[in-house]
Amino acid sequence: MMNIGSTICAVATAQGGAISVIRISGPQAIQVTDRIFKPAKGMPFSERAPYSVSYGRIIDSEGSVVDEVVTTLYRAPKSYTGEDCTEIACHGSTYIANRILALLIEAGCSMAQPGEFTQRAFLNGKMDLSQAEAVADLIASTSAATHRLAMNQMRGGFSRELSGLRDRLLHLTSLMELELDFSDHEELEFADRSELQQIATDIEQVISRLANSFSVGNAIKNGVPVAIIGETNVGKSTLLNALLNEDKAIVSDIHGTTRDVIEDTIIIGGTMFRFIDTAGIRQTDDVVESIGIERTFQKLEQASIVLWLIDTPALSVSVNNANTLYKNGCMGYSEGADCFIESSNNGLSASDILKHLKAEILPHCSGKQLIILFNKCDRITESELSTVMSMFDNVDAHKLAISAKNGFNIDKLHSQLVECAALPQISQGDVIVTNARHYEALVRALDSIHRVQDGLQMNLSGDFVSQDLRECIHHLSDIVGDVTTDQVLANIFHHFCIGK
Repeated sequence: MMNIGSTICAVATAQGGAISVIRISGPQAIQVTDRIFKPAKGMPFSERAPYSVSYGRIIDSEGSVVDEVVTTLYRAPKSYTGEDCTEIACHGSTYIANRILALLIEAGCSMAQPGEFTQRAFLNGKMDLSQAEAVADLIASTSAATHRLAMNQMRGGFSRELSGLRDRLLHLTSLMELELDFSDHEELEFADRSELQQIATDIEQVISRLANSFSVGNAIKNGVPVAIIGETNVGKSTLLNALLNEDKAIVSDIHGTTRDVIEDTIIIGGTMFRFIDTAGIRQTDDVVESIGIERTFQKLEQASIVLWLIDTPALSVSVNNANTLYKNGCMGYSEGADCFIESSNNGLSASDILKHLKAEILPHCSGKQLIILFNKCDRITESELSTVMSMFDNVDAHKLAISAKNGFNIDKLHSQLVECAALPQISQGDVIVTNARHYEALVRALDSIHRVQDGLQMNLSGDFVSQDLRECIHHLSDIVGDVTTDQVLANIFHHFCIGK
């Protein structure tokens, strides 16, 4: 539990660098630093001006030099936390940093909890809760787009949008409550219902825009989810390794090698993609593999883009075998039609398998971008490839011939993925929701404003409408932390890194 009255310290930089920065904040931050830091010359550290930088030594209780350091002084309220703060920049040795921390604790400091510096900044009014959360997003940013979104939110772009909304909602609430207060005076009209309805509509449009932006924001922040699906041994794991340019997934000729979901991310063309390698789809009595196949369809539902891999040589061989049987006079076959496929699905024809796969896969791809990849195309002729691809003419999808093993057309697949993702260009001024907590609050606010619109339309009593307006304000205020509980705060800052 955070003690707001204490003085805290922590290493604010990652291990392994040339320099470590130790941050101290609290009412005794300057005095505690003064006890272990001796400037090379001039006045004592505690008497120095704000924003001054001093060179000197860290001295232990026995008078031994621990390190030569540079210290920075910030006086309240003009600091990150709003409290007196100091920072000690020492050499990047883990031993040195830990030794200085030990001296600070001996001098009266406590070790900071994860996110405690930023939590104090929030509690001291240096930033609202959405800005505080943006600090963690900025640290975790992995692309230019995520950096721009986090920077805009941290600088108050989202907060200003919400502030404007709340002002309009308060105006609308005041008009409704004035009507209630002066209901006995029928000659007084503070706003007609059509004007109130228009204000509510404007507010609803802004909240809807913010809530709808979450799908884009989530994709930018966490990566566009791409499911790699297909039968066993079609090359899904090989494709994942080719896309990631590393041996992430185990590759073998044994059917059912991948039995669980494997995920990883990579940035392509400035867009982060989250690739999901799934268990091969087939009929099996193996309990573990069946669970993996069930998870395949679960991930398929979550994906925005689906890569359906086809074992092109297997289909081509099956077609050729069927045509040979037809030409030799076998009954029941017509050229290019029914054909047997050599796979784990013994005894089933290629057309039957395709029908089954289409029935299994295509319903799950509704509303998603589907890319059919004809893998191992380097092992067949162009004529055979054309024949196999024609079997999917009736499927509405992007189609591309590749060789995951040899890297053929992987660059074209990259371009296709970026095109299918269709993420907008993000500028630093764009307000896009990336936080699930913010999205949930916006959805609740949207429900409230919809009730307001319905109430105005049905000419309900102003006290009912006013209650829904206040609920809407409450949900928006929850985003910036005006009504956030201690439990919510603890959960948010728990996920911060120590030292921030």
